[in-house]
Amino acid sequence: MTLQERIEQIFESGRPMRTPQNLQTLADLREALNRGEARVAERGGDDWHVNLWVRKGILLHAHMGVMESVGPEGRSAAFELDTFPVRKFEKQDLVRIPPGGNWIRDGAFIAQGGTCMPPVAVNVGAYVGAGSLLDCHVMVGICAQIGERVKVSAGTQIGGVIDPADRLPNIIEDQVTICGNCGIFDGVRVGTGAVLGPGTMLHGGARVYDLVRQKVYRATKETPLTIPAHAIVVPGARPVNNGADVMIQVPVIVGYGDDPSTPDDVLEALLG
Repeated sequence: MTLQERIEQIFESGRPMRTPQNLQTLADLREALNRGEARVAERGGDDWHVNLWVRKGILLHAHMGVMESVGPEGRSAAFELDTFPVRKFEKQDLVRIPPGGNWIRDGAFIAQGGTCMPPVAVNVGAYVGAGSLLDCHVMVGICAQIGERVKVSAGTQIGGVIDPADRLPNIIEDQVTICGNCGIFDGVRVGTGAVLGPGTMLHGGARVYDLVRQKVYRATKETPLTIPAHAIVVPGARPVNNGADVMIQVPVIVGYGDDPSTPDDVLEALLG
């Protein structure tokens, strides 16, 4: 049987048993994820789709694991399921990982030319494309997908999405720049070449106001919140509707990287 068939068989049994054969199947899935041969989500044309069998395999790790000690005794004691080991890299992987305390789970793919500046946390099922940079204090959550030549600056969190299994994870497409202290949660797609300014927060329930194209972007039942390609997004605010003297933070698109006008030009025109 193929790896996919083996995982489907274990998952559909309803009561996955902790047997040597089943544990080996999980190890085989993590190795396929490490090599980038299996992915939680993949792009087809303009759309992305979830590989449901991979998601099922990741969920099985939580059902079949048993707690074990993974650190020294005393105040530094640490415990984790044995199905979630830390990934071990070799020099030939050509991933730059300076010393300082990174935490990268087995089953997370980081392509050649990638850089992880400590401390970085990358969870199982995550995919980081070639030449991408994860700066210090960056978290890449479970199943998140990051493209090639992406820069994720310090203090940014890209959340994980595991349930429901058919929901798209957070997706950062190629050549995106994410400035410091940003947050991306609940299944958001950031288009190719977009720029998120410092402190920008995106989540599945957010509305994004496009001041250039005079549009509002939000998620639907069929599609995730999607930031257009080359958009430049910064934190903004809008008043609440009940008359209270309160503003709510919202992301605002103030320009496009492929437009000759600059974000400063747009802001100057808006502010008079």
